[in-house]
Amino acid sequence: MIWLDIETYNDDPISNGTYQYTAGCEVMVVAYALDAGVVRVWDRTTSPAMPASLEMLLEDEEELITAHSSMFDRNGLKYGLGVDIPIHRWRDTMVQALSHSLPGGLDKLCDILGVPEDQAKLKDGRALIHLFCKPRPQNSVVRRATHATHPEEWQCFLRYAASDVAAMRSVAGKLPVWNYQGAELALWHLDQKINDRGLCADTALAAAAIKAVAKEQVRLAHEVQAATGYDAATGEGVASATQRDKLLAHILQYHGIALPDMQMATLERRISDPDLPVELRELLALRLQSTTTSTSKYKALMRGVSADGRLRGLAQFNGASRTGRWGHRMFQPGNMPRPNLPPAEIDYGIEAMLLDAADLACDDVMRAASNAIRGCIIAPAGRKLVVSDLANIEGRVAAWLAGEDWKLDAFRRYDAGTGPDLYLLTFAKTFALDPATLTKEDPGRQIGKVEELLLQYQGGVGAFITGAATYGIDLDAMTEVAYPTLPADVVEEAQGFYDWSVKKKRDTFGLPAKVFVTCDGIKRRWRKENPAIVNYWSQLHNAILSAIHHPGTTFPCKMLKVRRDGAWLRIVLPSGRALHYPSPHADGSGQVSYKGMHHYTRQWQRLRSYPGKFFENVCQAVARDFLAYSMQPAEDAGYAVVTTIHDELITEAPDSARYSHTRLSAILSHAPAWGYGIPLAADGFEAQRYRKK
Repeated sequence: MIWLDIETYNDDPISNGTYQYTAGCEVMVVAYALDAGVVRVWDRTTSPAMPASLEMLLEDEEELITAHSSMFDRNGLKYGLGVDIPIHRWRDTMVQALSHSLPGGLDKLCDILGVPEDQAKLKDGRALIHLFCKPRPQNSVVRRATHATHPEEWQCFLRYAASDVAAMRSVAGKLPVWNYQGAELALWHLDQKINDRGLCADTALAAAAIKAVAKEQVRLAHEVQAATGYDAATGEGVASATQRDKLLAHILQYHGIALPDMQMATLERRISDPDLPVELRELLALRLQSTTTSTSKYKALMRGVSADGRLRGLAQFNGASRTGRWGHRMFQPGNMPRPNLPPAEIDYGIEAMLLDAADLACDDVMRAASNAIRGCIIAPAGRKLVVSDLANIEGRVAAWLAGEDWKLDAFRRYDAGTGPDLYLLTFAKTFALDPATLTKEDPGRQIGKVEELLLQYQGGVGAFITGAATYGIDLDAMTEVAYPTLPADVVEEAQGFYDWSVKKKRDTFGLPAKVFVTCDGIKRRWRKENPAIVNYWSQLHNAILSAIHHPGTTFPCKMLKVRRDGAWLRIVLPSGRALHYPSPHADGSGQVSYKGMHHYTRQWQRLRSYPGKFFENVCQAVARDFLAYSMQPAEDAGYAVVTTIHDELITEAPDSARYSHTRLSAILSHAPAWGYGIPLAADGFEAQRYRKK
């Protein structure tokens, strides 16, 4: 095994993406070691010729190479030194850590795993990176620090490079390999191939959108200034709707309304209030338009796109370390805004922006730009995008794992064309309607979708509110329709819960009593309709508690296996991959916690969980495994995967009838042997420009 780390220089920042950065980088230092041997450092700035020992190791096709965040080192060698090492020879300690729910940072891993100080990453490494790997500030006399300008610091830098090799070697010795071998290792190699391929980007549209948004922001600022009586000399009024605090103060002073925040949901709720003065409604609408942050993706695309018009390095394998789903970088295709305009209007907005006429053709330029972001993913000449998405995969997985047989049968009937859509069926059950009278365009389908996606994970009123905001559900209007359909016993239970919450000063989310009772009643009705899933929460919880208290013993939970191995709680999935929870603990009340990265603080700390959350992790992980299983067969069939988005594959294929979305969907719908009994289905589309139908 070769352990390797490179240090580079580039005037352009690494934030533009690995591929854009390494395409123009200078490799200054290569630190390397063979197996447990001494770490050697090649200072290329003083000795340009590669050492014979390193050259021999890199040319030996039998030797594997390990790096930390190897995508960087692999491409740095390729573009900086002209050394192209095949993907199959690479291993990656960062990916190995992420595969077991640990953070990716080498310094953080050294701390967590207790790597001895003499083998750990040097703490002052960040300062040295800033000194030697980046251009100096504009006002600096020395524009680039080198071994000549900073000789003492350079020697520290060389020691830092060596320490990285020692640190990753020590970390690798402490990391488990359960999820970093066999099929998972092969999948990571495919992931690297996909990252190398990248996706074709419409840079003309991105540039046009950036220009249209900049022009619109100036216009919106002028409107805000006019509406608030802005005076630059005195500072009166508000210069721009992006000035949050000044805008809140202006609204309080001149309209007598104290808004709790400027979040989208808060503003949209206020704007829909018919009693709100027209001028204030227009001012809030200006704020909403001005703060559409999704349009920043266009700039990320333009910064990261390679010279050939392709955007590479977007996917992070096991980026969602709790479930193993892919994470995304830079342009982040997995986090694109949901379209809220009809397809024809989106196409019209794209054409208007390309003609530099968005301000003349579009009523809301910011909204048009936000809706057009997906359209930046295009097919190159002679090829087309072929897209397929696993249908309601989390709902199918939840029913399959828990044994909710009526729901599995309902999925099968829907797939066969003899039964209703599951979201519509759930909505119909909640509202006591005949599903045969509903269509997929019925707005109630979104309510059913929220129920299925969030309530199956033990969610309550808060989860329902979150889902309602995501899918644009008016809770007041829903209450007027749903409340009369709730059974009397359900209303009584929900009302009792509301009264208890008020008495105990628990969060009622600022909802009127009737709306709260309706949301909670829908939750209770859903749980009565899904007894197997509800029972499975406690079954999984009990298996987890048993495993924590009895290390080394496997506790089956239907298709899952739960066990504790040393410091790890492991939930083994049907695929054989496992979810990992470091340092598990259960207190006297059965509350389970483990160590992990806090979502907001980004600190490694103890996190508490609950049965529904574990079930959510499992369902999303199994859904990921089904998608992952289809990727190599898709490649073998001629569909070149360019990225994944949740449970969807976006591929490029020759522009011929042979490469249809129906054929790709059939690949995604084919369950592996370990998925016996689950009804899978997928659907998709073909296009020159990506826009989910």
